[in-house]
Amino acid sequence: MLKRTALYNAHVALGARLIEFGGWEMPVHYSGIVDEHFAVRSSAGLFDISHMGEVFIKGAAATSFLNQTLTNDIENLAIGSGQYTQMCRSDGGTVDDLYVFLTADQEYCLIINASRIEADVSWLQECLAGYARRDDVVVDNQSDRWSAVAVQGPRAAAFIDACVDLAHSEVPVPRPSELKKNQIMAASIASQSVWLSRTGYTGEDGFEIVTPNAVVEALWLRVLDAGSEYGLKPVGLGARDTLRTEACYPLYGHELGDDLTPIEAGLGFFVSFEKGEFNGRAALWEQKQNGVNRKLVAFRMTDRSAPPRPHYPIWNLTGERIGEVTSGTQSPTLAAGIGMGFVPPAFAKVGTELGIEIRGRPFPAVVVSRPFYRATVQPHH
Repeated sequence: MLKRTALYNAHVALGARLIEFGGWEMPVHYSGIVDEHFAVRSSAGLFDISHMGEVFIKGAAATSFLNQTLTNDIENLAIGSGQYTQMCRSDGGTVDDLYVFLTADQEYCLIINASRIEADVSWLQECLAGYARRDDVVVDNQSDRWSAVAVQGPRAAAFIDACVDLAHSEVPVPRPSELKKNQIMAASIASQSVWLSRTGYTGEDGFEIVTPNAVVEALWLRVLDAGSEYGLKPVGLGARDTLRTEACYPLYGHELGDDLTPIEAGLGFFVSFEKGEFNGRAALWEQKQNGVNRKLVAFRMTDRSAPPRPHYPIWNLTGERIGEVTSGTQSPTLAAGIGMGFVPPAFAKVGTELGIEIRGRPFPAVVVSRPFYRATVQPHH
């Protein structure tokens, strides 16, 4: 039986085409993937991301526990700010990639991938069991109680303030539109508390709003109303994938996984070796110092072909299979097939020619620098 978000009826009412995604019944598109993609790139799009998980961690030792469990340095966070990070095992393999926000002193909210909620929570409990100050940390999985939406696109900031009530939003700014990238604030909808952050997964400016299940439909309708004059459209998982692939954002199970490390995936920026001991540090340091056997590259098809897809083989020009595609799609923005995949370091240089096997035969592609797409107007930093 597929799980449904609290917005299921809203999707049906909008005529969404629904598919299975990580055990959930989710909209893949409403008006069409390309149409929705361009709405986000040019104006704004509204996404249901309620399938994602919310885990709250608090207690006198919350900071030190999380800094041993996550790769990034959360000592850098001020109240009301967040960061992207990974959670690794001792061998450097990735349990998940996630966002962590400091919402109050020694109180954190982790936004985790839908397909990883059970795995993440059990890993956090396992880490906590072996942690010296475990009595000073509470791990509280509240994923079932919360829903979330994302409002993404260059015009999102123009109407975001009208989407929530600002009854108690002293920290860190008076209005959502004044948040800087990766900041989070409290607001309300129908007198229930919501969290609103300036984050996203599309390569555009935008916001994500985490709300109790009971008020997410009211929020959804309010956002659609506030954004209607700005070209806002509801957007499904199809365009979410084309948008994040153009921005070269990793997807767990594709560019990251149990057997894939942040160093191999080119995410070393989010691994803080300076902070001291953390899960996977020794293994990741060894890769950073001595190099890796495979690197994640972005490639663009150079000839007409069907789009590349995950698991398609990658060949070198002498006919050896050297890797496989992790994410691939037809880029609406570039009007070309694009993708990411792991190859030996010798083939990772920009300009390297590759062959991508599509439907049984290789088509030419070239390694390009990441990301494929960068927003021309950057969000507030």
